[in-house]
Amino acid sequence: MKKNMKHINTILIANRGEIASRIIRTCKKMGITSVAIYADADQTAPFVKQADVAIHIGDSEPIQSYLDQQKIIAIAKEIGADAIHPGYGFLSENASFAKRCDDEGIIFIGPKSSAIESMGSKARAKEIIQSSGVPIVPGYNGSDQSNANLKTEANKIGFPVLLKATAGGGGKGMRIVFKEKDIEFAITSAKREAKSAFGNDELLVEKYIESGRHIEFQIFGDQHGNVIHLLERECSIQRRYQKVIEESPSPIMTEHLRGTMGSAAVAAAKALEYDNAGTVEFIYDEKTGEFYFLEVNTRLQVEHPVTEEITGLDLVQMQIESAQGIPLQLNQDEVKADGYAIEARLYAEDAANNFAPVTGTVHTFEFPRVEGIRVESAIESGSKISVHYDPMIAKIIAKGPDRHTAQAKLKYFFQHLICQGTTTNLSFLQRLLEVEDFKNGIYNTHFIEEKIDLSTIDNITKNQRYEAAIATTIYDWSLREKNRKVLRAIPSGWRNNFYEYQTEKYVIDNEKTEIKYRYVGDSFSFFVEDKEFKVIILETDLTHIRISIDGIQKKYTISKADKNCFIHSSFLGNVKVIQEDRFPKKEKEKVNGGYESPIPSQVVKVHIAPGDKVKEGDPLIVISSMKMENVLVANENGVVEDVYVEEGHNVEAGFLLVKVNEQ
Repeated sequence: MKKNMKHINTILIANRGEIASRIIRTCKKMGITSVAIYADADQTAPFVKQADVAIHIGDSEPIQSYLDQQKIIAIAKEIGADAIHPGYGFLSENASFAKRCDDEGIIFIGPKSSAIESMGSKARAKEIIQSSGVPIVPGYNGSDQSNANLKTEANKIGFPVLLKATAGGGGKGMRIVFKEKDIEFAITSAKREAKSAFGNDELLVEKYIESGRHIEFQIFGDQHGNVIHLLERECSIQRRYQKVIEESPSPIMTEHLRGTMGSAAVAAAKALEYDNAGTVEFIYDEKTGEFYFLEVNTRLQVEHPVTEEITGLDLVQMQIESAQGIPLQLNQDEVKADGYAIEARLYAEDAANNFAPVTGTVHTFEFPRVEGIRVESAIESGSKISVHYDPMIAKIIAKGPDRHTAQAKLKYFFQHLICQGTTTNLSFLQRLLEVEDFKNGIYNTHFIEEKIDLSTIDNITKNQRYEAAIATTIYDWSLREKNRKVLRAIPSGWRNNFYEYQTEKYVIDNEKTEIKYRYVGDSFSFFVEDKEFKVIILETDLTHIRISIDGIQKKYTISKADKNCFIHSSFLGNVKVIQEDRFPKKEKEKVNGGYESPIPSQVVKVHIAPGDKVKEGDPLIVISSMKMENVLVANENGVVEDVYVEEGHNVEAGFLLVKVNEQ
C-alpha cells in the first residue's frame, strides 16, 4: 500500500563507531542534520566529533546506552528528530523498537516492524520463506525447546549439526556439533550466549553443510511494493562464524546461478512485503551445486560498501529515501556490476590465539591514500579499544576492474597501513592474501582452519628482528641527542675507551635481542649476533626516522609507551619492541594448577566450586569478552582447591580465576 511522503530534516543515529560515521556522511550529502548519541567510552570518538549534534546517553555498558530504547526515544523527541537510523547491531533488528518509533511518530529507517518480527525468529523465517518456494536447509525449528528434544532432533538430522540462536546473528549462540556426546553442553552454552546477546535463548537445529560457500544477496524494497536485488556478495572467509572478507562478484558465480539465487532472494523479500535495505543469505553446497536459504538480515549489513562500490549506489541514501516513501529509482534490469570489490575487516584481535579479542590504545593509526581504496573506520590515533564493544577497527574496501587488481591494491594498502599500540589481525589478512587458493577464488567456510597455520601468523624473520632493533636504538639515540642540555659537543654515548660499545637489550617477537653500537664520525657501527651493520641517520622527528642500513634507505614510523616501542615500515610491518630493564623485574610467579583469564572479560558462568572433582576437558568457567564467550576447560583430572571469582565479575587479562590440584 502506498504511503504519504514524509520529509526528513533531522536523523538521530542510534549506534556508534564506523557505521555512525558512515550514516553521518550521507546525512551531510543530503542536507540532513545528524544527531549522534554516545556512551562514556565514546566521548572523544570520531563519530561524535563528526555529527552536527552529539548527546551523552549513559554508561559504557550497551544496556545502559545504545540498547536503552526509553533514553533513545526521549532524546529523539527532545531534539526534534524526524527519524532514527539504527545502523547495524544493537537495536537495528528489534521489532519492538521499530514499532515504538512508529507509535511515537518517529520514522524508523529500516523495514517495517512486521518484517523484522517475522525474520527475528529464524524458526518463523524458515516457515515464511519455505512457503515462498525458496529451498531451506533440513532441520528442526519447533517450539519444544527442551534440551532433551533438541538432542533428539539432532540425532534425527544426523551429525554434524549446527545450533543457531533464532533471534540474532554475528555467530552468537551458534555451535557446530560433530558428535552426540558433545550435544548437551553445546545446547546449554549456545542457549546461554543467545540469552545474553538477544534476550531469547531459542535455538534451531540444522544439518551442517561441511563444504559450503556463504553467498548473500542485497535486497531493497520500497513502500510501493517494488523489490529488487543489488547482486551478490561472497562471505565465506569467516572466523568464529563471523565474516572477515567479503567480495563481489562471487568467484563461483555464473549468470544462471545469479539469476536463480537472485530470484529466490526477491521472492523471499516479496513474501515479507519488504520495504527497505536487507540481505538474504544462502549456503551453497559445493558437493551438490544446490543452495539453501539461511536467513534474512533486516538491516544494513556491515559489508554494504562492497555493493556500493560495484553498483555506484549509496545504500544509506536509498534507505532514507525509502523511509520517506520515495519509490525506488531503478528497476532490476538497470542493476549492473562495474568491476570488482573486496572488503577486509581489521580487528583488534590475536589471530594466533584463536582470534581472541584484545583491548588497548591505538597510539598511531595512519594509512596511505590509494585510488580505489575506501576506508570505513571507528578510530583515530589515540583511540582506545573497549571491552564493551565489537573489536573492529576498520573496514578496507578495494575496488578494481578485476579481482586480481582489487587484491593487489588491498595488499599494497596493508603493507603501508600503520596501526600501532594493540594487537591486530593485520598479519593474518596479509597472509590470507598470499594463499594461492584464495587468489584463485577456491575456498569455502572452512578455509581459515584448513589452509592457514595461525601459530606462525605474527612471526618475523631474524633480519627483520635486527632491523627493528637498530631502528629502535637510532630513534632513542636521536631523542636523547635532541634533549641533551649539557656537554653537547661530546657525542651521545661517548666512552673514554674508544673500543667500548653501548649495549641495548630488547624482546622482539618473543626473542631476546642484544644490540651493540658506537657512533663514529657521522655514522654508526652496529653489531647484532655477530653481524655488523653500518647505519647513517638521514632524517628524524618525534614520530619518524629515515636511516640508511648498509646503503639501503628506509623510513620508519615510531611511537612509544613506557618500555614498549611500536615501529612500522612498509617491508617490516607493525612490530612491537620491548626494551628490557637494566635491572630485570621479578616475573609474576605462575600458580601451579591455576587458570587465568586470557583476555579482559566478564565471568558469565562458574561451573565448579571448591572441593569438586573435575576430569580433563570438563568446563570450569565461561567468560565473555566483546559479546563472545570462551570456555575454560580442565587440562587434567583434579580437585578444585579454590575459585577466585563470581558470576558477573569483570577481570583483566592474567587474573587468576580458579586453582585445581592434580589428582
